[in-house]
Amino acid sequence: MANTPQSQKRARQAERRTLVNKARRSRIRTYLRKVEEAIAAGDAEAAKAALQAAQPELMRGVTRGVYHKNTAARKMSRLSARVKAVAAQ
Repeated sequence: MANTPQSQKRARQAERRTLVNKARRSRIRTYLRKVEEAIAAGDAEAAKAALQAAQPELMRGVTRGVYHKNTAARKMSRLSARVKAVAAQ
């Protein structure tokens, strides 16, 4: 465990940041799940709308340091390709 006052403070800060980041990651996953569900249902319009809503959330996660930029870009690319495939059917 942390012994010095500085390391104790850093441990407290890390605990708070972990909770905030966990909430942000959960929120982003919810948006991504809505896209996945619309794709699974074969509803192209709902999938497109859900993707439009998920994109800014995912990018906000990048800005806040929850996700790496390339990770978010990869997720968006794969999701948009799947939404496009559903729309083509």
